Amino acid sequence: MLPWGRGAALGLAREAGSRGSRLSPSAGAGRTQEMGPEPRLPETALLTRRDRPLRPERPGGAAGAERGRGRSEGAELGRSSARRRRDRAHRGDSLGDAVPVQRWASPRSRPGSGPPPRPAALLGSRRLPAARGGGGGGLRGRARPAPRLPGQRRDALAGAGRGVWGAPVMASLRTADSRLRSYFKENYIPQVCEALLCGLLITCPEDPLKYLQKMIITIMESGLESLLWDMCIDPSMKPKIRRLSETYMEQLFGLDDQLMTPELMIKACTFYTGHLVKTHFCIWRDIAIPLINEENILAEKMEKAIEYDNFRLQKYVFRLWHSYAAGQKKLLTEALLRIRKMCHHYKLIITLTKWRDKARYEYKKREDELMLKHELQLRKWRSKVKVAAKEEPIPPEHSLSKASLLGGIPECDISLLPERAVSQIFYYLTLRELVICGQVCHSWMLMTQASSLWNSIDFSKVKNIITDKYIVSTLQRWRLNVLRLNFRGCLLRSKTLRSVSLCRNLQELNVSDCPTLTDESMRYISEGCAGVLYLNLSNTTITNRTMRLLPRYFPNLQNLSLAYCRKFTDKGLRYLNLGNGCHKLIYLDLSGCTQISVQGFRNIANSCTGIMHLTINDMPTLTDNCVKALAEKCTRITSIVFIGAPHISDCAFKALSTCNLRKIRFEGNKRITDACFKYIHKNYPNINHIYMVDCKRITDGSLMSLSPLKQLTVLNLANCIRIGDVGLKQFLDGPVSTRIRELNLSNCIHLSDASIVKLSERCSNLNYLSLRNCEYLTDLGIEHIVYIFSLVSVDLSGTNISNEGLMSLSRHKKLKELSLSECYKITDVGIQVPRLTLLGKVFFSVPPPAQLLSPKRDETKAFCKGSLILEHLDVSYCPQLSDEIIKALAIYCIYLTSLSIAGCPKITDSAMEMLSAKCHYLHILDISGCVLLTDQMLEDLQMGCKQLRILKMQYCRLISKEAARRMSSMVQQQEYNPNDPPLWFGYDYEGKPLTKQEITPLKEDEEITVTDSIYSGEEEVV
Repeated sequence: MLPWGRGAALGLAREAGSRGSRLSPSAGAGRTQEMGPEPRLPETALLTRRDRPLRPERPGGAAGAERGRGRSEGAELGRSSARRRRDRAHRGDSLGDAVPVQRWASPRSRPGSGPPPRPAALLGSRRLPAARGGGGGGLRGRARPAPRLPGQRRDALAGAGRGVWGAPVMASLRTADSRLRSYFKENYIPQVCEALLCGLLITCPEDPLKYLQKMIITIMESGLESLLWDMCIDPSMKPKIRRLSETYMEQLFGLDDQLMTPELMIKACTFYTGHLVKTHFCIWRDIAIPLINEENILAEKMEKAIEYDNFRLQKYVFRLWHSYAAGQKKLLTEALLRIRKMCHHYKLIITLTKWRDKARYEYKKREDELMLKHELQLRKWRSKVKVAAKEEPIPPEHSLSKASLLGGIPECDISLLPERAVSQIFYYLTLRELVICGQVCHSWMLMTQASSLWNSIDFSKVKNIITDKYIVSTLQRWRLNVLRLNFRGCLLRSKTLRSVSLCRNLQELNVSDCPTLTDESMRYISEGCAGVLYLNLSNTTITNRTMRLLPRYFPNLQNLSLAYCRKFTDKGLRYLNLGNGCHKLIYLDLSGCTQISVQGFRNIANSCTGIMHLTINDMPTLTDNCVKALAEKCTRITSIVFIGAPHISDCAFKALSTCNLRKIRFEGNKRITDACFKYIHKNYPNINHIYMVDCKRITDGSLMSLSPLKQLTVLNLANCIRIGDVGLKQFLDGPVSTRIRELNLSNCIHLSDASIVKLSERCSNLNYLSLRNCEYLTDLGIEHIVYIFSLVSVDLSGTNISNEGLMSLSRHKKLKELSLSECYKITDVGIQVPRLTLLGKVFFSVPPPAQLLSPKRDETKAFCKGSLILEHLDVSYCPQLSDEIIKALAIYCIYLTSLSIAGCPKITDSAMEMLSAKCHYLHILDISGCVLLTDQMLEDLQMGCKQLRILKMQYCRLISKEAARRMSSMVQQQEYNPNDPPLWFGYDYEGKPLTKQEITPLKEDEEITVTDSIYSGEEEVV
């Protein structure tokens, strides 16, 4: 059922107006009531403007014909609607109005606030159709009337309303300025017009002008906010209608935005009706008309079925053929790839064979050149030794290139170098060497007088030969330049110590181990050197008087060492808070000061609250209460060193929880357990250095507690024998494994190869590794050490490493330090070159030549060949090694700075001669227990190893005391003992191994006195 139109409702209103002469207003109202209950309008008539679809704008110009058709259709629909309504009236049918009763509302109002909502339209949401007759005839050409729907009436009053108010206003306001449209809406002009028109249409007054004037006054008094569309209608004549949600006047004035039009509704109904007719007709046609020529149709279907079956069969056959063809193609492709791969493989074999032959040739050539060069250097060295022995000059025919073969340093005039370079060279000289250089010539004397060379003066190295007079004169001359003085161990008079006060700019003073230092001397020094920052008074006889001077004269003191000073008391520590106090002190060393009690540490906490580094070694009286008293106010402590403090327990770590510790050093403590490491994990997340040596109660649980630490770089748990593979694995599973740089697990006897495998997987930045005396470590674990590419130093002493493990270790090209002490499975084969070709001759070393010529020996890589940058090597107490190791080191490892071959009785003078000829950078040499060495070895060292500083010659019975005395002038430190080696060396004075019966424990009544002769390298007084 189509919705009611406004034209029908307005037609009823016109009829009521035309019968006004016959019916009174009350009669009109009664007539309206007689019409019966109001009909139910469709839901589309009750939709609001927001719910209904927008009406598209009407095109102009080209749609003229459509407008004409719509105008005629609307007129016809209006006439038919009027006729039906008259028929219903004669039959007694009732028709109610559909005009809603609702308040007007401003277009700007919102639900729930402000004026009442906008009034609805008069009789629906559609436009009034324009009538051709009546009052609207004169406006026919200006606006196209909307077509009427069924049920609408065509009357003069509706047409007049449409023509007068609708068309001109819509034509002018739809294209008008937005400002004008806003004006109409804001002033309720459409609502006012609609209320007045509704009152005129329903009431039909005799004098409409007076009626309008009266109604306008009423509207003004009531206000626009309370305006209703039926406000101008007499209450007795108000119709009973439903409320709608929009006003028709907004359409008349062109202020609505609705897109739905009657034309679109008519088109939609027409399309829907036609679609229903077409659908029902097709169904009726299929059912009603019988099938014709069923046999022909069946034949056509059979033909299509046969054609489809043939197509399916062809498709199936083609699919099988395609699969077979693809398989054959794949087989051909694979065969071709195999052929190409075989050709490429054979080409690679040929190329690799040629490359291998070429590499072998180049390797052999390089070896021959190296051995030739080595032989030439050795010959030149021997000739030089002979010339030196005969005291003859070196032949002039030796060119510079030959001198380079000797490894000698060509002569040059140092005065030709820039002044800055000369100063840097002299900076590395000691005081004695600097004085000697000043006596060479006048130019060198001027070089040594540079003021920058006298900023730091170390008298400790010449303490036995220097005089007080020279010290005083030196301090007086360079008093303005001296910044650092070192008098450690010097026996000086009080007058000499007083001369230190002349150095007004002194910043560092070390008077440790000076037995003549007194409180009076310190008074003179403190009065003249107020700018001292570093003061070392360890092992002196100072008392509380000196402690009273420190806060008074050294207000800027930062480093103070009172180690082993036992003359001051707790009262002296209280003096540190006098005057300005030592509040800038950041480093304090109280090692060995056993007289300090808990009160003394409390005095330190009150005086020196800014201490950051605390060292207390060799102090058995140190307890947890001392640490608590110190930690109460010294909350800035970052480093503690408690070596030799056996009474410290886990409570000390709990007391230090308020400090931000970064470094911890403990040694020889049996009270520290795994609980302290839990405190470290919780309270010290930024700790980077842990040194817990010989702490027997530490287990794998401690390592598990340390695994979350992200800043830990140094970990030393040597002699913690309860640590095993499980704890180390848990430790390395945490983030600490990527940060660790140094790891010392010496004497952790439960570690095995599994720990080394885990280390190689997790520790990519490890530089130092010590696995000393880890007995379960074998060659299998050594092979994984090679994969720690950042490793620089390795200690494998006391392990079960053999020649195979050493060969694997030679693949690590970055090793600089290697310790293999007491590794009894290592022989010359693992270190030396298996086969040496020298000057066209083949010299075979131990083992016999038949074994060296075997393929296994030829493929073996020597350790020395792969360790060209090796600087430190310790193969002490490996009695199976012989001269071959020294020869291999002399050929390949020429950058050695430290070598220990103690306990190797097979080493002879010939090997040491080669070492002296090639290794010119050797600084430390330990040949203790090498019983076959003689005085000739010392002469070779004097000529070749000019940089030798430390020489140990214990139990070398063939070296005379005179030769040792002459050698002492060439080195800084020397240890010499001509006695026979002790029994625990495992061999006698001739180097022959002892039997088990000979190696017996010494009886209680037998005593062996070993006399060590230590010669210093200090000569006469400067």
